[in-house]
Amino acid sequence: QVQLVESGGGLVQPGGSLRLSCAASGSILNINGMGWYRQAPGKQRELVAHIASGDVTNYADSVKGRFTISRDYTRNTVYLQMNSLNPEDTAVYYCKVAARSKRYPYGNDYWGQGTQVTVSS
Repeated sequence: QVQLVESGGGLVQPGGSLRLSCAASGSILNINGMGWYRQAPGKQRELVAHIASGDVTNYADSVKGRFTISRDYTRNTVYLQMNSLNPEDTAVYYCKVAARSKRYPYGNDYWGQGTQVTVSS
């Protein structure tokens, strides 16, 4: 199986920064794309940023210019650097990995457990 471990959430003041990490491990054959989603209370889960093979990235309009997604291929880890945070960024952030594994050789999506990000003074 594939396991995802997220870290880096917490409480930060408006204008501050946080860096999220998500490490994938297990019987991974290949990772296609890695991304971050978030879900605020009473709202649907939404895409924040995604990075595909070849480091092709895309971002939600609300985070462009403030957030940066990156990937360490040797560690199967994806990062989300979040700068200039504001209260509207408060949410549970989830990592998603699209990977081929021994159990799912044609591919499957895997989700992290979520990490809380709270932006408040």
